[in-house]
Amino acid sequence: MMHMTFYWSRKVNLLIDSWKTNDWTDYLITLLVCLVVSVFYQFLENRRIRLKLIGSGRPFPPEIETPLLRRKLTGNRAKLGVKVAGAFLFGLSSAIGYLLMLSVMSFNGGVFVAIVVGLAVGYFFFRNEGEDSLIVDTSCACA
Repeated sequence: MMHMTFYWSRKVNLLIDSWKTNDWTDYLITLLVCLVVSVFYQFLENRRIRLKLIGSGRPFPPEIETPLLRRKLTGNRAKLGVKVAGAFLFGLSSAIGYLLMLSVMSFNGGVFVAIVVGLAVGYFFFRNEGEDSLIVDTSCACA
């Protein structure tokens, strides 16, 4: 049976039929996985934004200046590499974002809280470094 409203239970079926939790250990591991993947999503978005800044040639805002990551890009080959890497990171970030969205759509309250807390923790550690002044395309609304 698929729930259509939020429920609080240790029994959840997440994303695929074989990912079912029946006891507290499985449920807590599932919540931990949701939290870690949410933090990783924010980390990927941070890397994608930095790569976009490197490729654009614009100066980094002083809050996120990283001298070792900043190099002069010479030639079309280097710019093509940055575009390919950016496209790969965008695709990976989009896939993870949609999987997180589908996980929330399991309507389990614990999964919802774990994902929201993971996104908040990831934002705190990776995304609050002066990026608000940048205009960046995002893959989904959960960024």
